[in-house]
Amino acid sequence: MKHTLIGILLLFVTGSVFAQDSSSPYYGFRLGLTAHPTIGWVKPQVGKSNGVSLGFSYGLMGDFNFAENYSFATGLTITTINGKSTQIITQETNPPTQTPYELKYKLQYIEVPLTVKLKTVRINDVRWYGQFGLSNDFNIGAKQDADAGGKSSSRDENISKSIKLYRAGLILGAGAEFDLSGNASIAAGLTYNNGFTNITTNKNNNIRNHYLGINFGVFF
Repeated sequence: MKHTLIGILLLFVTGSVFAQDSSSPYYGFRLGLTAHPTIGWVKPQVGKSNGVSLGFSYGLMGDFNFAENYSFATGLTITTINGKSTQIITQETNPPTQTPYELKYKLQYIEVPLTVKLKTVRINDVRWYGQFGLSNDFNIGAKQDADAGGKSSSRDENISKSIKLYRAGLILGAGAEFDLSGNASIAAGLTYNNGFTNITTNKNNNIRNHYLGINFGVFF
């Protein structure tokens, strides 16, 4: 994992060096910063989703522009995906008892998206875009709150051992880039990240998490 992250950082640095010689802001490589809220939820196979929770994402974003209207878009962000669910947990008593728990997942990932971005021509200093691709997420933190019978059972319990390291998701996004001066521009839009891998090591309950990102960023 460390070698992968180092490679991505070197790719960003190398791309920014080549971008120095670009005569147009829409060719070569563009590097930017992003910070935005996320609205997350979880869907357990056994149990039910129980509302959304706010999270946050921040880090680097980069566009490799191979044509005026087409880009390979990636990034390196720290992304929090929170969500609530109601699940039945069996307790090893004699006889065994089943108790409904209100659970809140608080999961933090290093996210590396691999997407294609399709852009319109510039219209009054604005370029609209659509985005599609794969989300690659590596878990770096996992905590959980649990309530049973309307009472608090635990808070910020470390559940890293029960959360898988890798999460994959499908990215669908749309938004706009607003030109400022030179190569600088502001990006704003929405991203839907649909997780399609089980986030838990529990073989008896397939749990997936998803989020909606309200994107903000600045390209330099």
